[in-house]
Amino acid sequence: MEHIVIIGNGIAGVTAARHIRKLSDKKITIVSAESEYFFSRTALMYVYMGHMKFEHTQPYENHFWKKNRIDLVRGYVTKVNTQEKSLQIDGAPNLSYDKLIIASGSKPNKFGWPGQDLDGVQGLYSKQDLELLEENAPNSKVCKRAVIIGGGLIGIELAEMLRTRDIPVTFLVRESSFWNSVLPSGESEMINEHIREHHIDLRLGSSLKEIKPDENGKVKSIVVEETGEEIDCNLVGLTAGVAPNVDFLEDSEIELGRGVKVNRFLETNIMDAYAIGDCAEQHEAIGNRRPIEAVWYTGRMMGETLAQTICGNRMEYQPGHWFNSAKFLDIEYQTYGWVFSERRKKETEIHFHWRHPKEKICITVAFDKDSETVLGINTFGIRLRHEVFDRWLSEKRTIDFVMEHLRDTNFDPEFYTNFESQIVSKYNSDFGKSINLKKKNLKRIFQIA
Repeated sequence: MEHIVIIGNGIAGVTAARHIRKLSDKKITIVSAESEYFFSRTALMYVYMGHMKFEHTQPYENHFWKKNRIDLVRGYVTKVNTQEKSLQIDGAPNLSYDKLIIASGSKPNKFGWPGQDLDGVQGLYSKQDLELLEENAPNSKVCKRAVIIGGGLIGIELAEMLRTRDIPVTFLVRESSFWNSVLPSGESEMINEHIREHHIDLRLGSSLKEIKPDENGKVKSIVVEETGEEIDCNLVGLTAGVAPNVDFLEDSEIELGRGVKVNRFLETNIMDAYAIGDCAEQHEAIGNRRPIEAVWYTGRMMGETLAQTICGNRMEYQPGHWFNSAKFLDIEYQTYGWVFSERRKKETEIHFHWRHPKEKICITVAFDKDSETVLGINTFGIRLRHEVFDRWLSEKRTIDFVMEHLRDTNFDPEFYTNFESQIVSKYNSDFGKSINLKKKNLKRIFQIA
């Protein structure tokens, strides 16, 4: 019986295992040192915030794995021998494989800051990070101040978590505005305001110079690079992005860049060795996507795609239109297609931006200057129907069409206010148009003949 070994029990690896089992009777083994069972990584913050217990983050009952004949091995893979097709594992016996799937995920970036390995310095990625946070910052008596380094999604999650325990937070963001490498300026500025309204000490244009220890080797303070200011703290959260977790492969024959190099079929340079999820790096980026995508849903899609290949139906990875969602404290964010920041957008990309005069609600639509084809949309505080906007991107709809049919995109959850009239009114004013909103049409939305 062919033996499939998967390194990593995150969303990519577990999805691959589940779909291989659906399609075959192959022997499947998952190796992971992080946790015994698969859990939802995006839910870790809610455990710290008291909204759920850790066991609630596990989508499957513990008996699921035995019932589906998926073997679990707890331990760190320290070496991969591709000649002998075997793994050395710290904490478990060596393991042989017929096909290997590397789904080892990410690790927090460290940039060689003095003091970055002190007690009290940590990231927020793994179950172990969550457990460490409970030690380092159980309350405001033990942790009198935390400093967060890096202005991405993980950073703002960590800030929100700490504030629920009344721990003062200073947030160092290297950029001149929060996440302005990704968000257009109007959206980025709105998030700056929102962070400060939640009593978080946001320091824009500020980066870390060093982390200083006390006499016991624990974090005592940090020094700001630009000003030399020393800020006393008991916790330093390193959230300046993540990097593929591939150090254990350095002595193997598997080709590495920043991550494990793969082709469109998620194959490495070694026969019967594949990589998926955060650790996989495309030789050539797919469209506007980055070669490495540390995103939950792309990991799931890679797992589903590779399972087909493993089971005899060789399939190319085709992620489709870019989309993502997140929360900035209590503001829901969605993006479909491409809405680039001022740093990255082309001269042919035009933005229409509307913001609510009082609430933290806004929308930005990017479209092509000449054809007026919509390129993408960002929303904050407005929920869109994924299938509708995804279809419009495929159909290359114009900005006028989108504005006219904007009500079709609204997910319309109960008790939500709709803002289509105000949005279209501003669009007409900005671009000298006279678009009239059409009524919501379920036949159009669900393509009912």
